[in-house]
Amino acid sequence: MPALQQGETYQLRNGRYGIRYRDATGRHRETQDGKGFSSPSAARRWLRDHEAATARGHSHANPDTTLAEFIPIYLQRHAPGRRPRTITDLRKRLAHQRELKPGETCTCATCTFGAIPLRELERMSGEIADWQANLPERSRYGIVGALRQTLGAAERWGHIDRNPAKLAGRNPQPPPRTVRAYTRTEIDAISLELSAIYEPLPAVAAATGLRPEEWQAVERRDIDRRSGVLNVRRTVSSGEIVELGKTSRSRRQVPLTRRALAALDRIPAQLQTRLLFPAPDGGLLDLDNFRRREWQPAIQAAAIPTPARIYDLRSTFATDALAAGITVFDLTRIMGTSVHMIERHYGTLLDGAAEHIADRLDRLDSTRDNTAEEDTR
Repeated sequence: MPALQQGETYQLRNGRYGIRYRDATGRHRETQDGKGFSSPSAARRWLRDHEAATARGHSHANPDTTLAEFIPIYLQRHAPGRRPRTITDLRKRLAHQRELKPGETCTCATCTFGAIPLRELERMSGEIADWQANLPERSRYGIVGALRQTLGAAERWGHIDRNPAKLAGRNPQPPPRTVRAYTRTEIDAISLELSAIYEPLPAVAAATGLRPEEWQAVERRDIDRRSGVLNVRRTVSSGEIVELGKTSRSRRQVPLTRRALAALDRIPAQLQTRLLFPAPDGGLLDLDNFRRREWQPAIQAAAIPTPARIYDLRSTFATDALAAGITVFDLTRIMGTSVHMIERHYGTLLDGAAEHIADRLDRLDSTRDNTAEEDTR
C-alpha cells in the first residue's frame, strides 16, 4: 500500500487554503473543498481522512450511484448548521414540486438526469448545456446553481473527477427586477385599504427597509424608543420564527425616523401576542394568506399601478435612503445586505451620486477654509 503524502498546501485569494497531492494510484490531484480550508493543517487533515480509505483499497463512492440517489445524500450532509429553508429551496430547485399539466414534461434536473449514474453524467456537459439553455429565464440561475453545487459535492467526495455542470458553461444571473419605489401618497392609500391591525404596516416597512420575513417576526420588545432604533433579532424560516445568529449580517439595528415612530404608534395594542403584525388569531402571519386576503385587494382598491409587490416596500426604503445621501456602506449595515447586492439592484440610483459627493466635499473644504481663516485673525 503506497504511503499517504502530506501534500502541498497553497493559499487562495480569499485567504483560505487548497492542497495538491498524489492519490493512491499516483495521480496528481488538487482540491479546495469548496471555498477553501481554514488552515494548512485543516487541508492536510482532510487529505488524511479523505484518502485513507482509498489507500487501504476501500472505495469512497459507488460508481453506479445515480443523480437521483445522490441528491438526498448531499442534502443530508449539507443540512447541519444551515436554515431549513436553505435545504428546502435546494430541494425545490433540484426537483420541481408542482403538478404538471396534461401532456407537459418536467424539465427539472431530477426528472431529466436523475436516472443517469454520476460517472456517465460526468461526460454529459453538452447535454447539460442544452438543458440549461431551455430553462425559464427568471428561474434558470437558481436551478442550474443548485445542480452545480450538488455535483461539486460529488466531485469533492470522489464520485466524479470533474463537475459537468460547470463545464457546461457560465450560469449568469438574470438582470435584476426593475426597482419599484412607492410614493408617500401610494403608501398612505394602501394603508387605508388594509385592516386596522395592518394599516401601519406599509409605513413601517417602507421606513425601516425590513424584509417581509423580518417584519413578520418583529416583537414589541424589539423597539427601543429611547435609543430610537429597531432591533432585528429574528426572522421567519420555513414557517417558523428563528433567532438570528449574533454574527449574522441580518442581525442589526435600524434607526427609526419620525415617520416610522408615528406608524408604530398606530399599531393597536394586543395582549395575546408580542408580534407587531400577527395573524388574526395572534399567531405568526402567513405571508401568502396576507398577500391574497389583504395586500392584493388593497392594491386594487387604492388603484395602485401593478406590479406592486410587498417586497417593494424594502426597495422604497433603499431608494429614499440613497436619495437622502446615505452612503452605500451605511445602507448595507442598515439593510443587512452586501455592497454587491446594493449595487446590483440599485446601481442606476448610484449613477448620480458623484455629484452629491462632490458637493459634500466642497462644503467640507469651505468649512475648513473658514475655520483656518478665523484662526489666523
